[in-house]
Amino acid sequence: MPRPLLLLAFVLASCGEPAKVANRSAEAEQAAGQDVLTAAARPVRVGELGPNFRACGAAGTTRNLRPGEPLAVRAAPFDNSAQTGSVAGGARFFVCTRSHDQKWFGIVFDEAGALADRCGVAEPVTRRQDYAGPCRSGWVQSAFVKLVAGDPASAEPAPSDGDAELRSPPAGA
Repeated sequence: MPRPLLLLAFVLASCGEPAKVANRSAEAEQAAGQDVLTAAARPVRVGELGPNFRACGAAGTTRNLRPGEPLAVRAAPFDNSAQTGSVAGGARFFVCTRSHDQKWFGIVFDEAGALADRCGVAEPVTRRQDYAGPCRSGWVQSAFVKLVAGDPASAEPAPSDGDAELRSPPAGA
């Protein structure tokens, strides 16, 4: 009795349509006339920490870039989203939010490469909202961002404990 049921299961399983294998490149799919999904733009949100904190709670600068290489700014936190601009190596910017997987930071930046008060994110906002200020915004890969400790308005990195040998000993020591 179990053999006929097993045979029936195999016959029914063979009636389905074959599954497509997704091992072709985007270029190959475009050449074959198939649509390639690209990420839709996702605005950077400010005020994520609430009305008692700055609209963007951190500042950052670039890291892990080749000399002279800019950091690509994208429209959404995905590799296949459109590039909307770039941040020069060593530039400073506000870090306002991050993606769920922590691989992308939503930033607000001034094209001059410095933290600018005119961006309007160093002060609290009343509610969470999409950034719509005068500065540019977008998404950058977090692996290329060094967060700067302390007050985002000053953006001067605080010395770490590893730098203790570089500092002068206290007077009278």
